[in-house]
Amino acid sequence: MAPQLLAGEPAPGQADGGLQVARQVREIRNARHMSQRQLASRMQVPRTYISKIENGKAIPTLGSLERLAGALNVDVRQLVWDARSRRDEEVAAILADSFLAEIAACLPQLDPLHRTLLYSAVRDTAMGHRRIA
Repeated sequence: MAPQLLAGEPAPGQADGGLQVARQVREIRNARHMSQRQLASRMQVPRTYISKIENGKAIPTLGSLERLAGALNVDVRQLVWDARSRRDEEVAAILADSFLAEIAACLPQLDPLHRTLLYSAVRDTAMGHRRIA
């Protein structure tokens, strides 16, 4: 027997997705120095609808996501990206560099001590520290 949802309770899996969309909409709107009222005007919806989306109280339909994306001048995918999608994109960008891809391929072959030493050396180099032998 399937569990019953209480009135107003989000369906399983919706809350996380809704909160992610909420966070993305708010961050992009703020980055564009746009008020909720301005975004609502561009979408031709009440300002309260934007507030509900940003607070995770309303999960936009695909049509609303497309209108949101258009009003924010972004691709719909930017509104529904999650941390894993971002991480995968960052990893792909790093591995596009042939030198870094070669180092990444060697990492699994290193024992924990040598891996830690390599990480420390790379971190020190990136931060501009020099080791004095």
